[in-house]
Amino acid sequence: MIKAYPIILTPDTGGYAVYVPDLEINTQGDDLAEALRMARDAIGAWGICQQDAKRPIPEPSKAEPPHEATELISWIDIDFDKYRRQSDMTYERTNITLPRYLKSLANDAGLNLSQELQIRLKEVLQVSE
Repeated sequence: MIKAYPIILTPDTGGYAVYVPDLEINTQGDDLAEALRMARDAIGAWGICQQDAKRPIPEPSKAEPPHEATELISWIDIDFDKYRRQSDMTYERTNITLPRYLKSLANDAGLNLSQELQIRLKEVLQVSE
């Protein structure tokens, strides 16, 4: 299920400070885009830690939080289950089949087949780091 949490962005000399009032967590970003990305990451990491500890995740506020005139308000959407899947860096052994000549050429070139496959899958699936 996707939830959208309000955040408060405070302009700072180094970018933006971010506060998530519903969760009482903070993060920051060098610019607005990074601040939003960092907010989503902070909310996602906080949420899956709560799930792992079997603690409830509060529902997001529907109203705009109180803020100063110089601060920006935005909402960050997050799907905690999707965030967990994308954050899972557990490696899983997978057997693949290649033509012998291709494997031989890759070995001669010193390529790491696992790494090359990961790079290509990320390109095809349009997955960003």
